[in-house]
Amino acid sequence: MSHRQHFAAIAPQACDAEGVTTRIAPASPAGLAAQYERGDFFFATARRVLLAQGAVESVTSTDPEILADTVTGALASGAAPLAVGVLPFDTSPGTVTPGHLVLPRAVLHAGQGDRSLPREVLPRPVSVTAVPSPERHMAAVRDAVDALRARGMRKVVLARALDLDFDEPIRPERIVRNLASDNPRHYTYAAALPSTRTLVGATPELLLSREGSHVVSHPHAGSMPRFADPVADKASGDALLASKKDQIEHAAAAEAVVERLRPFCRKLTVPDGPELVSTPTIWHLRTTITGELIDFDITALHLAAALHPTPAICGTPTDAARALVTELEPYDRAYYAGAVGWVDADGDGEWAVAIRCAEVAESSMRLYAGGGIVEASDPRLELDETTTKFQTLLRAMGLPDLI
Repeated sequence: MSHRQHFAAIAPQACDAEGVTTRIAPASPAGLAAQYERGDFFFATARRVLLAQGAVESVTSTDPEILADTVTGALASGAAPLAVGVLPFDTSPGTVTPGHLVLPRAVLHAGQGDRSLPREVLPRPVSVTAVPSPERHMAAVRDAVDALRARGMRKVVLARALDLDFDEPIRPERIVRNLASDNPRHYTYAAALPSTRTLVGATPELLLSREGSHVVSHPHAGSMPRFADPVADKASGDALLASKKDQIEHAAAAEAVVERLRPFCRKLTVPDGPELVSTPTIWHLRTTITGELIDFDITALHLAAALHPTPAICGTPTDAARALVTELEPYDRAYYAGAVGWVDADGDGEWAVAIRCAEVAESSMRLYAGGGIVEASDPRLELDETTTKFQTLLRAMGLPDLI
């Protein structure tokens, strides 16, 4: 019996004096969302919901390979059945933002089921600041297009932020519960960061899952807005499938995932082209890539570190795109466009791309939204795309009219 099978079967067990991880029998998906509190780790997919509380041990490193090896060793000691946490956007040598994983003291889990809860009410902000301004973001897109041509690059991803300030404390619990209800087919997450902030979001994109020898990745790139009118909505999806610009952008992401997975897999299965998928606000192009691992010692966290960052959230070539992001964005992304997920003692796990997210402080928060830039990109359309992507968080906060 694997660690995960054992963990799913055991009855409730309290912590002993030495801090052994509490193991708690399954709950309902909605029940776990209702129990989430600031400081916990929450990760909900269409298949399962995970809530992790407390910490037996924390592992922090700016080197993703050292982080993965250290976490693997800690799990092998039996201190906890799994580890949960985040990787930053920038994992290159010299980065200052560390990956951060926790071996939790208590873990609750649920399978498929209803995640809907009564809507939580959040206050309106007293100020909203765009970083950069919409005009400056469009100028950055123009600069990016020029740089792509001059430097022989295929793609770069540029993001912008919204800074929201409130005159009362913000409870990330309310945002998470609304996100879980709004996005039942996607990856809703909340993770405490090494600072006092909390990363919350709902992303459509699976970076990597591993279950035994089976590996899956779902790169997303290329998008169009959804519409309430069914005819307009279908037309938007059809336009995305027919868009040469978006097909080029998507191909760069899918090809990079295949090349990075190839050394780890004896077999890879890649469809001929992307499929059309949707969130409540956006149409996306997605490719489902599957593989069979060669080496069972390569964990889901090792694979996530090898894949991240993909062209879907950075660009290609990776080093040149990351440098261009640093040139053109007026802030450090930190954990935006990083990865969030879990890995267990068997090496299995799930890691999602940390987009459609916000970093929540005590009485302020920063929302992020980005888009892939290629030579055919139009600055106004790229601005509109980020505005649409902000809606995942703004709807969850009851603020769809904020921008």
